[in-house]
Amino acid sequence: MLNEMGNERKRRDRLYILAEILNIAKGGSLKTQIMYRANLSFAQLNEYLNFLTKMEFLEIQNENRKNNYVTTCKGDRYLEKYTDLANLLDEDEGD
Repeated sequence: MLNEMGNERKRRDRLYILAEILNIAKGGSLKTQIMYRANLSFAQLNEYLNFLTKMEFLEIQNENRKNNYVTTCKGDRYLEKYTDLANLLDEDEGD
């Protein structure tokens, strides 16, 4: 499987999945959209969404009686730091 940076990933870790969910929710997404795009089970998705909203990386906006998950500024900062770290690790693998 290739991630967005074009690197091969054998197994997705928790930090990667958090970043993936935050990326999906940048413009706002419904729970089912996040579940399918992030390839998570319903139970896994609920665990991650609860954690991300508790940490204020995601906020829930109610639109037309549906919960829309949107990445917050704090979530954007997580994505920036995660990308920086992933890039740094990729540089070290080239040595």
